Amino acid sequence: MASTLELTLLYLFAAVIGVVLCRLAKLPPMLGYLAVGIVIGPNALALAKDSAGIEYLAEFGVVFLMFVIGLEFNLPKLRSMRSLVFGLGLSQVTLTMAATLIGHLALGAGLAWMGLQGGLLGWGINWQSAVALGGALAMSSTAIVVKMMADRIELDTEHGRRVIGVLLFQDLAVVPLLVLIPALGDSAAEMTEVLAWAFAKAAVLLALLLAGGQKLMHLWLKLVARRKSEELFMMNVLLVTLGLAWLTEHFGLSLALGAFIAGMLIAETDYKHQVETDIRPFHDLLLGLFFITIGMKLDWHSLVDSWALVLALATLPVIFKLGLVTALAKAFGAPTGVALRTGLYLAQAGEFGFVLVTLAADRHLIPARVESPLLAAMVLSMLATPLIIQYSNRIVMRVSSTDWLMQSLAMTKIASRSINADRHVIICGYGRSGQNLARLLEQEGIPYMALDLDPDRVQQAQAAGQSVSFGDATRLQSLQAAGLSRASALVVTYPHTASARKILRLVREHAPQVPVAVRTIDDAPLDELQQAGATAVVPEALEGSLMLASQTLALVGVPIRRVIRLVQDQRIARYGLLRGYFHGADDDSVDELELQRLRSVTLTPDAAAIGQTLEDALHEELVNVTVVSVRRAHGRVETPSMGLTLDSGDTLVISGRPQALARAEALLLKG
Repeated sequence: MASTLELTLLYLFAAVIGVVLCRLAKLPPMLGYLAVGIVIGPNALALAKDSAGIEYLAEFGVVFLMFVIGLEFNLPKLRSMRSLVFGLGLSQVTLTMAATLIGHLALGAGLAWMGLQGGLLGWGINWQSAVALGGALAMSSTAIVVKMMADRIELDTEHGRRVIGVLLFQDLAVVPLLVLIPALGDSAAEMTEVLAWAFAKAAVLLALLLAGGQKLMHLWLKLVARRKSEELFMMNVLLVTLGLAWLTEHFGLSLALGAFIAGMLIAETDYKHQVETDIRPFHDLLLGLFFITIGMKLDWHSLVDSWALVLALATLPVIFKLGLVTALAKAFGAPTGVALRTGLYLAQAGEFGFVLVTLAADRHLIPARVESPLLAAMVLSMLATPLIIQYSNRIVMRVSSTDWLMQSLAMTKIASRSINADRHVIICGYGRSGQNLARLLEQEGIPYMALDLDPDRVQQAQAAGQSVSFGDATRLQSLQAAGLSRASALVVTYPHTASARKILRLVREHAPQVPVAVRTIDDAPLDELQQAGATAVVPEALEGSLMLASQTLALVGVPIRRVIRLVQDQRIARYGLLRGYFHGADDDSVDELELQRLRSVTLTPDAAAIGQTLEDALHEELVNVTVVSVRRAHGRVETPSMGLTLDSGDTLVISGRPQALARAEALLLKG
């Protein structure tokens, strides 16, 4: 029998390998945890047979997952999304469970009419089992869907808000389901008594905690935070989370309910974001262990023997949820295309579905011979989710002609605003940075066209007469409608690297001559974005620190000219186009005539350097000047190399003293 340490090392090693492989395949890490659980489990390599201790530890993964969800369920957020959460979300969960129960009863009646005995298909599934299965079927994968929507910049879209609303209610519905499912194994009278007593205790506990708990939690966290110890703050968060989980379990409720309440209480304090950051490693690690234990329950023998059942359980619920969610979204006022996208994003099984199925199996509501095919079917549906989401737009465009028409109308509106614009600037994102940029462009008489996905912001800006349209800048149709081929520049004003990479790829493929400036939080993705085709990358952290330094130097009496030079020197290593400084009318003093400076040299069609390498074109002057950067004729800035072949329209930024710069310019242009 393996020791606890050996089992822990095995789980960690398997988890690392699984997550690395999923990252390489660009799949959600959760699928890697499930896969390694299948491989090392008792039904495959049997490397982990005695896993009771690990399973108990993995239960805390669900506790921390519920805690993180509780952090998102602050009361203001619930009020702002009440129509989506308690309208669309409530309808989806209740109707899914009702349909599962009705379908079970109808099938059972049909089999009885046909004279078949032994229960529903001989599986021993009764109405209690159908209720438990309905609850599991109602869940969708918050982890996969939210991650993919964030990567695709869809959280603020019409379908994105509906998907988030439904996911929030599903996560909230887990709390009563965790109380309901264990009670389903009792008699009707006992179940009614247990549920009534459980909900009464929950109501009293919630009332006590939410009435005075928020203020008490704020005071307690403030007291701990004043000690200015990260270690103490972390231990306190764990104490609060596990303490409330123990309290609710002591009252006969679930561990998860206590963790959820703890999250809700902390969500109303000023320490929410710090707690989220601190708790994330525990949440991810323990939830990973939970999914490994789920994977260990899968028996591949039953998959081979019951492949038809697995296929049916993987496809029929997905088709049913797709139809139900689409119809409900349509009934709640969504256009056909938006409703269909919402259904596609929510059709799969979810991580809480595993929790509910496992709980039902432990209470003998689901027979062992059904549990493994059911878990396998849920895994398959989740494996298919990334592909469904990736191709959702194509599916919607093929199925819904009205969606195609609405997208065409949206593109027409963008095109009508930009039809007269030429040599304009396309602003991707119209937040504070985008609006400040637009004001400066207006002052200089430079036309612009802004794209944004916030309908309220777009409506207000349009009412003010500003050139803004509702559109997704990561889609080629939106960029082309905004006049990409005629633009003089494109600016990504929101700091999202994945979105910027997608925009850069589209610009590089369809309008390589247009220079692109990108905003980032820090300088970590600077090289990556430049290699992707960004002409300029502006890190907020770097610019903020430089402005802070310049103000400090000026306050302590450093001459303003020297402050400017010092700040400029710090930019040398970061901005290829700003390395050094360019000659101006105020740079002709005796002290500055012999200082290093920059000069831009654009190669005309008859320039002598065309077709030559940098080394051949400048030859002996390479000792006296440095080529800082080369902006190609199509707009891309490249790091210069001596073997780089020059072409007409290329602009070379060279650094050196005035006389050397003049000689180098003459060599490049006249030979």
